[in-house]
Amino acid sequence: MWGAVIVIGLGTYLTRLSFIGAFGERQMPPWLGRPLRYVAPAVLGAIVLPAVVMPDGVVDFSPATNPRFVAGLIAMAVAIRFRNVTVVIAVGMAALWILDALL
Repeated sequence: MWGAVIVIGLGTYLTRLSFIGAFGERQMPPWLGRPLRYVAPAVLGAIVLPAVVMPDGVVDFSPATNPRFVAGLIAMAVAIRFRNVTVVIAVGMAALWILDALL
């Protein structure tokens, strides 16, 4: 187990170090920089989406049994309207707590 953790950690470190070593003192080419801007949102989406639509390990889009899905829809609407991460988190968490208490 610890061997796998160390190997994965070392791989992650070396991957990040390669970009720092290659582009640390010079400008990154635009063709490489453009797609890298979308890595963080894609990773966040890959982490959050399963927790929202599969809270018990089974896909559940029902508003009656999955308050996370409804809170996620509310948070998405707020994100589209306000484009402010703090507001999205606050409204999304408040919606989840309220819906959790009601269901």
